[in-house]
Amino acid sequence: MAKKKQTNNKKGKAEAKASAKPKQTDEEWLEEELGDDADKLMAEAAEKIKKLEADLKEWNDKYLRLHAEWDTYRRRTAEQREQDRATATEDLVTDMLPVLDDFERSIAYANTNGEKGLLEGIEAVYTKLGLVLKKHGAEVINPAQFEAFNALEHQAVSTVENKDEYDESVANVLQKGFKMGSKVIRPATVVVTTGGDPRPKEEEDEEN
Repeated sequence: MAKKKQTNNKKGKAEAKASAKPKQTDEEWLEEELGDDADKLMAEAAEKIKKLEADLKEWNDKYLRLHAEWDTYRRRTAEQREQDRATATEDLVTDMLPVLDDFERSIAYANTNGEKGLLEGIEAVYTKLGLVLKKHGAEVINPAQFEAFNALEHQAVSTVENKDEYDESVANVLQKGFKMGSKVIRPATVVVTTGGDPRPKEEEDEEN
């Protein structure tokens, strides 16, 4: 019994001694584990860390520079787009001024000489106006009579029965439409036929 107690006392003293021993730092542990190579390996690790930090700073600088360049590009693009829009509007107005002058001359002529010749003057102005719009990319949508109704360019406001023509053909145009490129600015307002036979698929594809 005394021997067991003595063993326990020794064990307790060893544990107390171990707990009293200061805890190793990471550097001390590395030095103990690596021995003589510790300083060399730690120096290499410090050099790699230094290089990684330099690389990180370089990439961060590149990111900030690219971000600034992108902001500048986006601002300049927006300004250029606005300038192009203003220039296009200015060009259109400039080309429209002679047309307005012709209208004024036609009105003045009618006031001085009566209505004789007024129609010819208006027709000439109308033709010139159409040329100005065409110059700026506007294209008239004026479907021929009885051509296939095109929902992308035509707007049907009424129908008329006509069994002699294919179903859903343009009976007449109430108002011409306009488009610029592939964008329809205003669809043509049309009356559409009903009651006829369906248009053959092949013919419909050719017209569209």
